[in-house]
Amino acid sequence: MRASDDMITQYLTQHPSFDGLDPAQVSLIASHAQIVHFAPGERLFSRDGDAREFFIVQDGKVTVGVPSIDGESLEIQTVGPGSMLGWSWLIPPYRWSFDARAVTPTSVIAVDGAKLREACEVDLKLGYELMKRFALLMAKRLNAARMAAIRQHASGI
Repeated sequence: MRASDDMITQYLTQHPSFDGLDPAQVSLIASHAQIVHFAPGERLFSRDGDAREFFIVQDGKVTVGVPSIDGESLEIQTVGPGSMLGWSWLIPPYRWSFDARAVTPTSVIAVDGAKLREACEVDLKLGYELMKRFALLMAKRLNAARMAAIRQHASGI
């Protein structure tokens, strides 16, 4: 086991999104994770691209947005340390619904979605627990998109 594996396991154990999971389940998730760094302006993912993983921001800031027809993306929200990004790895056809771009130098824990889906097929309780947690993330992100659209409409853009 690499030192980074221990660090990822410890981080996930303390993260509120994984609170209540069995320690073995958290270790399993960590075994499919790695730390990835992004430079300012670098994309974590693009709408309609292959959703192969989800991310947990450790350091830095990431904007989440929706591309618009006229080219300028509608920024939905900016997230920072502790925030989770991505539910699309969990729901077919496994395509991103939003764009995400690093605003500052950013490090994330990237969890391999395909491997985690396989693990969820074996451990149905883990699959159910993750579905509940990611459903909450979906609701929050969609509400943020709704609020961004309201702000845009109110400002006359």
